[in-house]
Amino acid sequence: METQELHRGRLIDHIQLVVRDLAASRCFYEAVLQVLGVPIGGTGKDYFWSDELFISSADSRAALGKLTGRHHLAFQARDHAMVDAFYKAGLAAGGTDNGAPGERPYHPGYYAAFLLDPDGNNIEAVHHGAHTRSVASVKITF
Repeated sequence: METQELHRGRLIDHIQLVVRDLAASRCFYEAVLQVLGVPIGGTGKDYFWSDELFISSADSRAALGKLTGRHHLAFQARDHAMVDAFYKAGLAAGGTDNGAPGERPYHPGYYAAFLLDPDGNNIEAVHHGAHTRSVASVKITF
């Protein structure tokens, strides 16, 4: 197999999900993001955000009254244990099983778990196996 080089943090600036039940979504995302080591960055009466992910209610100014529909989001995990913890925490916080933790055929070492959030979005945590990162994250200061 050829060596693969993956780049993260250079394509997506942010993603917005517009959800039916903001409280249910916040419960789910706080739980799974906590085990991934990513805190909620801010909240308001009709939204919350964490890093590149912005989640709002349909009545928020940014949503224009429309739900976003079904999406697939994959979160990075440091190891298999973090994928397992994501799955367990997400189920406990209202997520629905969409693929228990395990190896996937996408490439050697791909270990992932899949959950449906309260709006039916396919949310994944993935560990790509043994790898080296040049930095832990991209830091933008302005």
